[in-house]
Amino acid sequence: MYLHEKIKERVKRKKIAIGLYRFDQTSEERVMKAVELADFADVIVVDKGENTEKELSKMVEKGEVHAVVRGTARASKLLEVLRKGHSPLRVGIFETANNVLFLLSPVGVDEGKTISEKLKLIEYSKQLAELLGIPKNVAVLAGGRYGDIGRYEVVDHSLAEAELIAKLSGGENLEIRIEDAVSKGIVIAPDGISGNLIFRSLCYLGGGKEYGAVYFGLPYRIVDTSRNQSAEGFARAIAVATLL
Repeated sequence: MYLHEKIKERVKRKKIAIGLYRFDQTSEERVMKAVELADFADVIVVDKGENTEKELSKMVEKGEVHAVVRGTARASKLLEVLRKGHSPLRVGIFETANNVLFLLSPVGVDEGKTISEKLKLIEYSKQLAELLGIPKNVAVLAGGRYGDIGRYEVVDHSLAEAELIAKLSGGENLEIRIEDAVSKGIVIAPDGISGNLIFRSLCYLGGGKEYGAVYFGLPYRIVDTSRNQSAEGFARAIAVATLL
């Protein structure tokens, strides 16, 4: 049973807004199909052209909807709106090809730049793991193995930082072994760029599934999605939004 099917059994009907920005010929088709699939929620499509992101933020801020799903709205424009007065960070929900659910962050290319931000992401991840019933063990990734020390200073720094974060969070430094990390429940990538690459490799090449990335650090709930996501992927994100 997929995670979104389990969620459907747990929640009452909610009003969710999803963004539609037509960046390609399939945008409208995928968003509207997702609305069809998400028959467990009352979904409002926000199609306001250049103002789509502002409208999404306004609707959830005013309480007109319970939560927002980004859909095909533009990430940069939505972040521009959200960062006026807030410091949002995202925690992604993923499923491997063999059905292992885990949380991954940072997934925004400009997030997780500091140890402090990564520790915040770990705390947010633990809250989300509790809500979803995912294990709360923390695996911190680095750019190599301990045996690689001395080969490249960037890798040396990555390993040292991963070790510190693991100690401060009560987690474990699993070096570069992502194949072992996913079973822990919470995975912390070395930076937002590698986190984004992990997600894209898993979901677009490796047969994995994306359930969206939950925004934390906001007084309301927004679930981010890749604008390239399938209709089924958007529907999974809507399911997560109903639970939040």
